[in-house]
Amino acid sequence: MTGVVAEQRFVGEICGFGTASGRRVVIGRWAESPFGAIADAMVEASDGHRTLIVPTAAVAAYIRGVYSFDEVVVGHVVTARSDGHLGFDGGPLVASIDLGRRDLLGRLLHVVPVRLATSPRWASAIDPIARTVLRGVRTRGRTAGGDEFYGATDRRRVDAVQATWWGTDLGPLADVDPPVHFGFSSAPRHPSIIAVTTTVREH
Repeated sequence: MTGVVAEQRFVGEICGFGTASGRRVVIGRWAESPFGAIADAMVEASDGHRTLIVPTAAVAAYIRGVYSFDEVVVGHVVTARSDGHLGFDGGPLVASIDLGRRDLLGRLLHVVPVRLATSPRWASAIDPIARTVLRGVRTRGRTAGGDEFYGATDRRRVDAVQATWWGTDLGPLADVDPPVHFGFSSAPRHPSIIAVTTTVREH
């Protein structure tokens, strides 16, 4: 039918953090997606090498159609989540992440009604603000997969991380600096976990 735009939605959390080794990590944990409940990780090394870690080839094909990577690892991915903790174990990455309190931005996001906050119209409206206030962050952009919108509803600090890459310790927590380069938007500079609904409208 002409005029109908296909739309995909991912509802969950994005956790972004850097490490003293220079490796920056973005973990997606999705309670709802076109593939069911899934988790993935996008990792950029200090030399710019970008790795995608996913549980299935189908998820890899979809994400590679939206973002850019130099390497893809497909295999068993396990996450564990409690109020103050996020764990990730998949491919070369094992991470234990201590989560802190809701920060100021999280408090501001929390008061916006969820239906409004997760709408593409709202993401488009606040994109100029996000780009100005949060270096590298955008809430709307165009990728090879379509027009993409990030609707955030909450944010909490990441207080500490213990992580290894192929068994090598990545060192203490650091900012996501420089920004990651998987797509049009980076994770925020300060380590955090964000409750988000991502909407992709196919071209």
